[in-house]
Amino acid sequence: MDEHSMNSHGDSFKILNSNHGSASTSSSKQWVTLNVGGTCFLTTKTTLSRDPNSFLYRLCQEDSDLISDRDEKGAYLIDRDPTYFSPVLNYLRHGKLVINKDLQEEGVLEEAEFYNIEELIRLVKERICQRDTHPLKDSKKHVYRVLQCHEDELTQMVSTMSDGWRFEQLINIGSQYNYGNEDHAEFLCVVSREYGQSVDSKETEPTDRAKVLQQKGSRM
Repeated sequence: MDEHSMNSHGDSFKILNSNHGSASTSSSKQWVTLNVGGTCFLTTKTTLSRDPNSFLYRLCQEDSDLISDRDEKGAYLIDRDPTYFSPVLNYLRHGKLVINKDLQEEGVLEEAEFYNIEELIRLVKERICQRDTHPLKDSKKHVYRVLQCHEDELTQMVSTMSDGWRFEQLINIGSQYNYGNEDHAEFLCVVSREYGQSVDSKETEPTDRAKVLQQKGSRM
């Protein structure tokens, strides 16, 4: 509790309780600033002490055996990527692995191994394993085929398509031959089929010709 006193001139002034000052000093010692690759992170010793075998735990101890330089503001200097340090620090805060979509799991694993955070290493490896063994459900490819036919064959060709093939586009390429005085038009029919991720990439890769013909048809 603060106390008030009077000086010789009758002015009142406040005397701060010594216990309050010591408590404030003790609280400030719990906070640690890390300068990781030029980006500063403010956290607590409690957070960094989540894994007693980690580099960060040893760094923030009073009798630390690690020698680390500090910047002009007293922050510990660590020459690592600050982008990938964020998920590491967040794990130490709440114990969960949260990785932004624009980050690679391998990058987080590299940092977890550098800081020697064993449980985080295990979690990231599990995430990588799940990613590699369970492809996305909506990971599908389309393969395109271009079929050339005469005008009188068009109806039969479209009606007999099967095995998942679907009509996409019809392109009139004009007449290339004559019988008497009659012109017989020719068409290019673009069809497609959807494949899952497991199908061979060569089989499912759209042909350059199909792409060009589709563009040509869209302008006709």
